[in-house]
Amino acid sequence: MTVSTIDIRSTTVLPAIREDIVLHTDDGFGLVGELALPESADPVATLVTLHPLPTGGGFMDSHILRKAANRLPALADLAVLRFNTRGTSSPRGTSEGAFDHGVAERWDVKAAMAFVAERSLPHPWLVGWSFGTELALKYGIEHTVDGVILLSPPLHRTSEEELAAWNDVDVPVVALIPELDDYLRPPEATARFAAAPNIELVAVEGGKHLWVGESQTRRVLSEIVARVNPAVLPLPDTYEV
Repeated sequence: MTVSTIDIRSTTVLPAIREDIVLHTDDGFGLVGELALPESADPVATLVTLHPLPTGGGFMDSHILRKAANRLPALADLAVLRFNTRGTSSPRGTSEGAFDHGVAERWDVKAAMAFVAERSLPHPWLVGWSFGTELALKYGIEHTVDGVILLSPPLHRTSEEELAAWNDVDVPVVALIPELDDYLRPPEATARFAAAPNIELVAVEGGKHLWVGESQTRRVLSEIVARVNPAVLPLPDTYEV
């Protein structure tokens, strides 16, 4: 049998079972998305991803989330759920409804978590990026999750009271704070997150809000896997098929 090796540092999509899905919100909208599952094993955990601000170009294919779905089912035995929040478009399609500045998106988060429960997907973790961190912090507390990972949280829409509520929740919450973020850098993050001292802050040297470049992508994916399935670290550079 011939074995070939894929360079993971390229834009390669690694093997997985991929399914186009539609989430259904309590207020009557259909949200387009994708579920990616490990090809030859049951998932050990599930990443429920929440994308950056749609009015700023964020969607389910924003590169960190797309690369998580491309790589982590194969490299870390993780299920990865991505979807467009209401009114958001991507190559997968356009979700029904209209952008509501993080208010009605509460029902989008609920629809994603309902899908996880219906499919019996194990050990869900919310992974929010930028605007997605606001949704995770505001509404994730309403659902049963194993943990929360925040990428580049701007804290534009999350109140101090909403942050403080996480002190009463016995699940890990970690925030990756880029050193060179456009909105919230490590010193300011320390002050802003003081309302929730149980949230772990990870300052990422040289990091930027959009995590552009393979080194930043690997750092983010490695930080996610370190919380969710650390036994598979370090993530490899190549993959045999």
